[in-house]
Amino acid sequence: MKRNQRTINTPVSCTGRGLHTGVECTVTFKPAAENTGIRFLRKDVDNCPEIKADIDHVVDISRGTTIEQGGIRIHTVEHVLSAVSGLRIDNILIELTEKEPPVMDGSSQAFVDALLKSGFQEQQAPREVLEIDKGVAYSDPERGVDIHVLPSDRFRVTFMVDYQLPSLGTQYTAVYNMERDYPKQIAPARTFCFLSEIEPLKEKGLIQGGKLDNAVVIIDKAIEQTEVEHLKSLFGIEEEIILGANGILNGKKLRFSNEPVRHKALDLIGDLALLGMPIKGHVIAARSGHAANVELVKKIRKEYEKKILQKRYQAKATGDYLLDINGILKLMPHRYPFVLIDRILDMTLGESLTAVKNVSFNEPFFQGHFPNQPVMPGVLILEAMAQAGAFLVLNSVDDPLTKNMFFSAVQDAKFRTPVIPGDQVRLEMILERFRMGTVRLKGLAYVGLKKVAEATIMASIVDRISE
Repeated sequence: MKRNQRTINTPVSCTGRGLHTGVECTVTFKPAAENTGIRFLRKDVDNCPEIKADIDHVVDISRGTTIEQGGIRIHTVEHVLSAVSGLRIDNILIELTEKEPPVMDGSSQAFVDALLKSGFQEQQAPREVLEIDKGVAYSDPERGVDIHVLPSDRFRVTFMVDYQLPSLGTQYTAVYNMERDYPKQIAPARTFCFLSEIEPLKEKGLIQGGKLDNAVVIIDKAIEQTEVEHLKSLFGIEEEIILGANGILNGKKLRFSNEPVRHKALDLIGDLALLGMPIKGHVIAARSGHAANVELVKKIRKEYEKKILQKRYQAKATGDYLLDINGILKLMPHRYPFVLIDRILDMTLGESLTAVKNVSFNEPFFQGHFPNQPVMPGVLILEAMAQAGAFLVLNSVDDPLTKNMFFSAVQDAKFRTPVIPGDQVRLEMILERFRMGTVRLKGLAYVGLKKVAEATIMASIVDRISE
């Protein structure tokens, strides 16, 4: 069943300390417009841009998923993203007063409760879902990690872990209906770590906000009373610490017998949100963590980048090409008579693009440009190259619909054969350099197998003036 996008009704907030940085932070969830996706905004940073939750922004996966854009970093986003994704929220602005969302009790339950309290509003735009029709997999044999995404009639998650500890053993969980199961079966599952990991994590500058009330600490080694006192000093704990008979520090009771693997599924759901589009597929994971989750998302994007692009711009499936003129017009600011590409045949993001221009006798420029011997003006061939190049370049930046690409220079332009009515010009664009908002593109134009023109184009990316 086709669904529309949705956001929340009213702003809601949660306050607490960040797990790894220890900063006091308030996270506020706010409604967002259609097609904006999930975005973060740090209120403690002047002129902070809205940072899109995107796999290309991941900069660190040390015991959490950290994103960064323009030097502005947000730590440990997976629990917040998991809550948003688990509740099928498509568009939302997540404002933070510091660099890391609060850990709360180590689960995503507080975020889910707040979002449910806000309620949801359906929007007009249809919800685009990436349908997995061909399996994608990631493996790390050294760490025993396997994670696969297979075709399915809905989004499902199956997760398995096996630890060589009596208190954990082999654990398994499955989520078959996200909206029904996530709030009660996954959201309450708290983050966990092993006792042997605590001091090394602390030495790395992590878990600065870690407390016994926001994580489950599993005993995986013998410990003397002197080490217990050292842990109390390390974390500023005044109350007594006991080695629970259930294998958990202080004998903390698990919310589920398989709570650790449920939290692993919670993290996975959050990391998958970095694809930027929900999927219709069955994710099967064994011993996966943030590093493997991120690598899987990268592989899904690479495998399905053309389908993702089509869903962004194309109302319905095309033929043996990537986008038709309707898809092109969603991004290109030009209109008749200055739209000089008709179809995009193929594109490799950040690398190359192939487009075509069908040269009709009815082109307006033929009325005055050698009307008795019509020839397509060379400068318009260059413009067609630039438009094709702009589509390639703008899809390599965040928020392409808010940007334009302007010519800054043309080098080594050559026109070898006239382009006349009835020709189909194939434009091959290669992105040679993209740095600090400036680009260099190599453009080649063909009619059939014959090269008719070529040029090197330099251009700048600028903000589009809103209407």
